Amino acid sequence: MSEQTQTQPLTSAAAARGPLAMQAISVSKDFRIGRHQTLHAVRDVSFNLYRGAVVALVGESGSGKSTAARLLAGQERLTSGAIQLDGKRVEVTSRGDFRRYKSHVQLVFQDPFSSLNPVHTVRYHLERPVKLHQGKDTDVDAEVAALMEQVRLTPAKQFLTKYPHELSGGQRQRVSFARALAARPSVLLADEPVSMLDVSIRLEMLALLDDLRQRFKLAMLYITHDIASARYFADEVLVMYAGEIVERGPAEEVTQHPAHPYTQLLVASAPDPDNLGSTLRRKTHRSGAADSSGRLGSEAAQKPGSAATAGCPFSPRCSFADDHCFAEDPALLQISATRGAACWHLDAAAPELVAKRPDNEGTSSSAPIGNESTN
Repeated sequence: MSEQTQTQPLTSAAAARGPLAMQAISVSKDFRIGRHQTLHAVRDVSFNLYRGAVVALVGESGSGKSTAARLLAGQERLTSGAIQLDGKRVEVTSRGDFRRYKSHVQLVFQDPFSSLNPVHTVRYHLERPVKLHQGKDTDVDAEVAALMEQVRLTPAKQFLTKYPHELSGGQRQRVSFARALAARPSVLLADEPVSMLDVSIRLEMLALLDDLRQRFKLAMLYITHDIASARYFADEVLVMYAGEIVERGPAEEVTQHPAHPYTQLLVASAPDPDNLGSTLRRKTHRSGAADSSGRLGSEAAQKPGSAATAGCPFSPRCSFADDHCFAEDPALLQISATRGAACWHLDAAAPELVAKRPDNEGTSSSAPIGNESTN
């Protein structure tokens, strides 16, 4: 992003739930994809996770969501930036450091079948993390039974001797949740945890995650391409495009009144039974922001997560883009105390929101906000 003077900090909508657990501070990750080309998968991303709260990271495939989760989980090395856990900078330099870190931070993967070893039983998948993370004095059998109860796989004896292929998709994912809980973490990173499950049980699985969040005061990062489920499940929504956070704010506000043109596109495309985005669909159709196929702007749309180009990464797809957008990448501009969006033309994209700004400037050309407040 361009270097500009930062002003007010943004307050997270999740901060009221509990104390700060984890911080991602200006995190970036680059991959070499050729002799003279670099993929900027995550670019200068900052956010906080709080105990008992859910922060949703939303975006289409290739936007950098999973890479961000792997960075927080310690499975990828940072190119730049820092991660803090309970106020201390995370430095994973050995296998022992990694094991201790995994006692606090657990990652649940998208595919429950590939994340479980097909040659081992459910009992093995749960006993191993209990022994690794809970010490020699732990009653392993009692702990495994308790884990099965927590994820509602009962009676436990019916499932412990089964292999992953003998379970349904939902049951396998419950085992994945139980395995993560075996480490007794304070932070749970859930990477598309329901996207590969039948639609009929997705809401049930999200309700289970919500119960676990409340019961164990977990700080949770929920990664999804489905902004409608983020509205249902999360306290705060971070919208990611081409490795950058382009909008953030309270889940209800972002999904009901999106500010950034990309967020508007996501909301308008959401298949939600409450007609999430139905008004927006009519609005964008009238304004010409979307063509009949639902695509924005240029046919030569930049692929999310592709090698960086100058300017706003969404500009090739945006109907509001001008020379300024193609030349300079905007920082997050403050809409309210808890909301921000990275767009040079918020006055055109979301005039009703800009009009309510506390400074009454009515323009999107103000100074960018500072780093997220830890209060």
